[in-house]
Amino acid sequence: MTDAPHNPDDYVPPKVWTWEQGHGGQFASINRPIAGPTHDKELQVGKHPLQLYSLGTPNGVKVTILLEELLALGHKGAEYDAWLVNIFNGDQFSSGYVKINPNSKIPVMVDQSAPGKPVRIFESGSILLYLATKFDAFLPKDVGARTEALNWLFWQMGAAPYLGGGFGHFYAYAPSKMKYPIDRFAMETKRQLDVLNRHLAENEYMAGNEYSIADMAICPWYGALVQGVIYGAAEFLAVHEYTHVIRWTNQINARPAAKRGRMVNRTWGEPSEQLHERHDASDFELKTQDKIAPETK
Repeated sequence: MTDAPHNPDDYVPPKVWTWEQGHGGQFASINRPIAGPTHDKELQVGKHPLQLYSLGTPNGVKVTILLEELLALGHKGAEYDAWLVNIFNGDQFSSGYVKINPNSKIPVMVDQSAPGKPVRIFESGSILLYLATKFDAFLPKDVGARTEALNWLFWQMGAAPYLGGGFGHFYAYAPSKMKYPIDRFAMETKRQLDVLNRHLAENEYMAGNEYSIADMAICPWYGALVQGVIYGAAEFLAVHEYTHVIRWTNQINARPAAKRGRMVNRTWGEPSEQLHERHDASDFELKTQDKIAPETK
C-alpha cells in the first residue's frame, strides 16, 4: 500500500490557531474572531411600529418581501422604516446595532408596538416567523401545511450557509481558486437544487398550494442563484436543469410586493432597482436619481 502523493500546498494546521488579519478575500475587513462593538453609535429610529436595520442581500430581502406582502394585504401595522446597514463599512459593529443583535449580522428588527417594551428580533428566519405569527398571515393554518412551511423555513436556514459561505465564498470571493472546496460545495449546492426541484415538481409552493414565509426565505437565495443574480455561477452549475425551481422563482418574482421588497436596502445593480432606505410606501413612487443612488453622482 502506497501513501497518497503529498501536495506541497497542503495546509498543516498549527497546534493553536491564530488570526491573520486581512487574510480571507473580499470580506476579510469585516471578519474577526471576536464579538462585540467596535465603535459607539446609536441607531436611528423612525416613526413606524417596525424598525428594520438591514441590507438588500438574500437574507435581508426575505424580511422586506414579507413586510411588503403584509402591507399589500392591508395590514397597516406592518408599516416599517428600513435603515441601511452597510456591512462593508462595519455598521453592524456599532454599539447600537450590537445591542439589538449580539451576533452582528443583518437583518435585525425592533417592534416598538410590542406590549411592555420594544422587542428585538434577530436572525431572518426568526423575523419571518415573528411577523407571520403577529399578523396571522403567510403561515398556513392547517397543521400539516403549517408544519411543512416550517420544515422548509428551517431547511433554508440550515442549507444556505453551504451555498453562501461554502460555494459562494470559494467560487466567487476567496483570494485564490481551490479545486477541493469548490467541487465539494458545488456538489452540495446542486444536491440542494435537486431537492427543491423534485419538491416543486409536485407542489406550486414550498408548503403546497399556499404561498408562505418558506417561499420568501428560500427564493432570495436559490431563485437568485438559478437566475444568475448571485455568484455568476449559473453556467458552471448548469442551473437550466432545475426547471421547476425556475418556474417557481419567476412566479414569486412577478409579485408586485416581492418586486418592491427586493428593492429595499439594495445598493447595487440598476439604479431603478435600488431604494437605499424605505420610510413610507410613497418612497417607491417618488424615487429620483438623487434619492436612489446619491453616491454615484
